[in-house]
Amino acid sequence: MSVVNALRLSHVPALAFTILGLYWGSFAAFVPQLKAQTGAGDALFGMLLLGTACGLATTMWIAPTVDRALGRWSMGVCAALLAGAFLLPGLATSPAAFFGAMLCCGMASGLTDVIMNARVSELEAHSKRPLMNANHGMFSLAYAVGALATGSARAASVQPFVVFAVLGLLVLLLARRLQMTPHDARGEGVAGTLPWGIVALCGAVVLIAFMSEAAVEAWSALHLERTLGGSAAEGALGPAMLGLTMAVGRFSGQAVSERLRDTRVILGAVTVAVAGTVLVVLAPAPLVAYVGFGIMGLGISVIGPLGLALVGRLVPPALRTVAISRTAVLGFLGFFIAPTLMGLISQGFGLRAAFAAVALLLLVVWPLVAVLRSRGA
Repeated sequence: MSVVNALRLSHVPALAFTILGLYWGSFAAFVPQLKAQTGAGDALFGMLLLGTACGLATTMWIAPTVDRALGRWSMGVCAALLAGAFLLPGLATSPAAFFGAMLCCGMASGLTDVIMNARVSELEAHSKRPLMNANHGMFSLAYAVGALATGSARAASVQPFVVFAVLGLLVLLLARRLQMTPHDARGEGVAGTLPWGIVALCGAVVLIAFMSEAAVEAWSALHLERTLGGSAAEGALGPAMLGLTMAVGRFSGQAVSERLRDTRVILGAVTVAVAGTVLVVLAPAPLVAYVGFGIMGLGISVIGPLGLALVGRLVPPALRTVAISRTAVLGFLGFFIAPTLMGLISQGFGLRAAFAAVALLLLVVWPLVAVLRSRGA
């Protein structure tokens, strides 16, 4: 199935992926400015970013219940919540206010993430076609566009609140296009019957993928600007490069996943991601770091989506939304760990050492995939 056909079949959740990508790409490019606005150091700023993870974990856990309550309006309501929540970081001028703002952004993102992934997994089951990589590719492409546009806005001294307000108006205009009736509206009260071994293994794979992605999203601009002496516009190219190459990797992975086993694709992707991370660590100038971030993006791109796709295929249909939400909660613990870990390592040893830790972390995926293969995934 071509990428175009996959996106045509899943156009409603693909729009939700696009909206979420625009928001987080814009946010990533604003990180140096938002950090200066709060007056926080590396370690404290890493702790403040935990607000995102707290919000994600809270709403991801209850997302199946919210989804059942809202039905076909779920993704539209999530889009409206995103439009409101992302106004807050641009207004925050203290560490406490910024933590609260990121908590709200995380809550809106957590709901959106679980529901849109569940819709794609339902469509995969009904169409008998892999669709997850194409939809995550739309997130990455939108992430890159958001980061690039925001880099230009920063260079023109446009404030974060203004950018997020304009984006919010656009999202509200599109919210009505996000109506979609769930295929699998069952599974209430059956979380205890989940195959937790499968959920834990897939969740660990997604966790490491999202930790690596979050590390680049939150710290690549700072690495380029502070460690390598780049300008604000050059710093924004770090997350933009990640988004662009992740989009390429995911769109390519859409075709590859129809020909190779998911576990084999994941193993190859980890190898590529580690090579890119090593290049980022050793980079003497921004140009070399861009190449490294690009290679990282190609590798990281397919790991998380395939982890979510695996759990969606390995559990009964009635448990699919619940299983994806639990796997996503485990995976998005990366947003708890990565910002704090990167900040602490950077504070003590610098950002090169922090990215070296990401390379070591990615290597852990290999034994996890070996266990999944032994279970017939």
